[in-house]
Amino acid sequence: MKDVRLPTLPEIAIVLLAFLALVLSFTVYLDLPIQMALFISWFLVIILGVRLGYKFQDLQKAIMNGISNGLEAVLILVSVGALIGTWIAGGVVPTLIYYGLEFIHPSIFLLATLIICSIMSVATGTSWGTVGTAGIAMIAIGEGLGMPLPLVAGAVLSGAYFGDKLSPLSDSTVLASSLSKVDVLKHVRAMMVLSIPAFIITAIMFTVTGFIYAGKDIDTAKIESLKSALQGSFDIGILMLIPAIIVVVLLAMKKPSMPVIVIGALLGAIWASLFQGMDFADAIRTAYNGFSINTGVDFMDGILNRGGVTGMLDTLVVIIFGLGFGGLLEKLGVLQVIVSKFESKLTSAGNATLSTLIVALLGNILGCAMYVSLILTPKMMADSYDKLNLDRRILSRNSEVGGTLTSGMVPWSDNGIYMAGILGVSTFAYLPFMWLSFVCIGLALIYGYTGKFIWYNENNVNSSEGYKGEKVSNG
Repeated sequence: MKDVRLPTLPEIAIVLLAFLALVLSFTVYLDLPIQMALFISWFLVIILGVRLGYKFQDLQKAIMNGISNGLEAVLILVSVGALIGTWIAGGVVPTLIYYGLEFIHPSIFLLATLIICSIMSVATGTSWGTVGTAGIAMIAIGEGLGMPLPLVAGAVLSGAYFGDKLSPLSDSTVLASSLSKVDVLKHVRAMMVLSIPAFIITAIMFTVTGFIYAGKDIDTAKIESLKSALQGSFDIGILMLIPAIIVVVLLAMKKPSMPVIVIGALLGAIWASLFQGMDFADAIRTAYNGFSINTGVDFMDGILNRGGVTGMLDTLVVIIFGLGFGGLLEKLGVLQVIVSKFESKLTSAGNATLSTLIVALLGNILGCAMYVSLILTPKMMADSYDKLNLDRRILSRNSEVGGTLTSGMVPWSDNGIYMAGILGVSTFAYLPFMWLSFVCIGLALIYGYTGKFIWYNENNVNSSEGYKGEKVSNG
């Protein structure tokens, strides 16, 4: 049997540069599906794998293992697609939009968007579900109030990712903590000392910005036009929000995410039949095909004509190809080689934090899926944290910050494609306004280099904030 070896840095550089060239040429210059670029990239890595001594069967198994590690994301996304379709058909999302246009003052709109999406995301544990429901509503309200949509999208994503990395119900939270061998509640508490200050700073930023834009003239005729379009097409009322309340309550009771989201989708279909005058079979059909309507207002049609399982297919394919690509990278030890080259410089908590954030970002850029980043980063960085006697909570926290909070910043990643598609705002347009992500990254680095909220496993190690001398286990 032929011996296998790790790739060299030049070999890695050639493959990764070819990958980035493919992705950029397909998306920027050729206007071809990103999915095909990812599929072709499999074979770039396979060629490298064969050169390193692996059999094709081993590489194929690595692809399958990588995909199987992230199948939960596929199941959740399918469920979220069904939920979006029926919640629009059932009047849940249109009612949220209507009440937002009716009651939210422009000066506090951005702050309200941040808070509403944060509450929704913490309660449900899913950024995808939050963006696909409350996020859509906020984009429509922002359009009516004359707010720049990239700024609104930034507030939506800041709130959505706040919960996705903090809620114990979130799959990303569970993944980051479990792979770092940290109890999920300990991980959440470690996240809170970073997330709460970051949220306050971000809230102040959006509040100040909101007052700046509130001074501009509001087109009341446009607001009335949007409200009239909604009233003419849907039965609007407080009863329409019952499916959303039930889903939030069930998820807050820590019921399994996927069945609860499916129950919410079924309730949306029932509401569409009971209150919106749809045939029940047509209402159920929106769970698969999405919702379609002509309100007479182009922007409103663009917001409401979406959802369904079929509407998620592009993102599903990206997830599958990205997970397979990540499985190949892990099999060949690509990130392992990269990390080993600067491991000698990991002599402090600050350097370990910076390196973890970079590795996690690379996981999103190269693996094209948040799951790839959250799976690979703790595995790659664990030994470095142990050598520094750093508590694994720091590893799980930094992996989450670098993996979850940067996932929506990569245009060809699963989150980048989904968020841009759902919100109707390109990734590069909303990226500068993902303020919570940037603040969290900044705070993580400040904590790392100043020793604040950095905890160690040994006694008599100079840690901070009441943890000095504490000895903790990695379990």
